[in-house]
Amino acid sequence: MTWHVDDGDLRAYARGELAAPMLWSADAHLMSCGRCREVLASVGEPVDAGWERLDAELDAPRPGLFERLLLRVGVADHLARLLAATPVLRRSWLGAVVAVLVTSVLAAQTTESPTLFLALAPLLPLAGVALSYGPALDPTYEMAVVSPVHGFRLLMIRTVAVLAAGLGLDGLATLALPGYGLRVLAWLLPALALTSTGLALSARLGPVLAPSLVGGAWVTVLLAADAHAHGATATLAPFTALGQGVAAAVAALAGGLLFLSRDRFDRLQGSAV
Repeated sequence: MTWHVDDGDLRAYARGELAAPMLWSADAHLMSCGRCREVLASVGEPVDAGWERLDAELDAPRPGLFERLLLRVGVADHLARLLAATPVLRRSWLGAVVAVLVTSVLAAQTTESPTLFLALAPLLPLAGVALSYGPALDPTYEMAVVSPVHGFRLLMIRTVAVLAAGLGLDGLATLALPGYGLRVLAWLLPALALTSTGLALSARLGPVLAPSLVGGAWVTVLLAADAHAHGATATLAPFTALGQGVAAAVAALAGGLLFLSRDRFDRLQGSAV
């Protein structure tokens, strides 16, 4: 072979600055010329760096539709990734929530009583928040721990996202029961009370035990109220005016306790690393 790529052109090729048509000639020549490949290797650090950047780009996860929407509305990259990775914002969880709500709505229309719907609706946001945070249930917990976000702020960001999804689905299910009037909205205050209490207790009991205890206490209250109810269509105590007032007070108290214990969530993160 009597022709070789000029050393200057090889350096330009290595820097990615060689323009066509010389670029095409250099590509074809390097395929068959060992001497030019050796020269290119001697100045090839930029080429290696370029391949590393290309590998990193190819290996980087592609953002999904939800993450792209968050980025489009101005959410920071790391927050969009953490929100998109929240387990309960995936289709499997949302599908399960829809199935539960459809079943409870059908039961309400069949039995002419919204009691089952009112009992289940507050538990869904509580379960969603419980599944969105913590090393035992969140497969992206390690990524969340090393993110540049205060532990309490991260918890609140995910909680708001989960509540928006959960309460939104509950609200759509409520629209399917127009015959019961405003009393079908009696699930809202208990849902806020259960969720805020579960979060407040999570600072001390952990993200698994605390929601479990709160959910168990809600079921116990419902069973006790049902035992004292008079008639199959009687309104259970948590959904009366007094019960709604108690739920509002519990939600406010738990919110205050959650704020006071906000620094514990950073220690909870650190202990799980």
